[in-house]
Amino acid sequence: MSNKEIAYKGVMVADGYERIDGQNAFHSQVKKMTIGKPTRKENENEKIAIQIWREDEKGELYMETELPIHQVLDMMIFFMQTLRHFREAYRLPALYDAEHPEVARIDVQGGSVPVAVDISNEKIDEDLQEFSQALIDLGDLTGERLRVLMKIMEELSC
Repeated sequence: MSNKEIAYKGVMVADGYERIDGQNAFHSQVKKMTIGKPTRKENENEKIAIQIWREDEKGELYMETELPIHQVLDMMIFFMQTLRHFREAYRLPALYDAEHPEVARIDVQGGSVPVAVDISNEKIDEDLQEFSQALIDLGDLTGERLRVLMKIMEELSC
């Protein structure tokens, strides 16, 4: 255990994740996900974190990523706001309004963060086209997961 990690305290595990890892299914090095008390020092003040475990060349598992639960949820909000934008983006020149690149806001914890087209990207027009096509190409994978997520949220009365 490195000095950047504290003792592992997972409480739930999704073992065999390589079987459902999107386009990498059955070929993925990601073997499991865990959730529990954070294990990395930078997250020690958090209460819950999700970890992603990979298999190295020797077949041993190591924790590749650990994110506090609020960051995982914030990424989902960010993704959903992005999907919402691209659902209607075809109506806009170059898939966005260059004069108003902000497309949404993430409003949580009494604060707000803008979601905007990254106009600092020198190839934004080309990259937006590629990204839009990628969303279309991945529609089945993301759609299935979003339907599962919606069903669970309904069951939890969220």
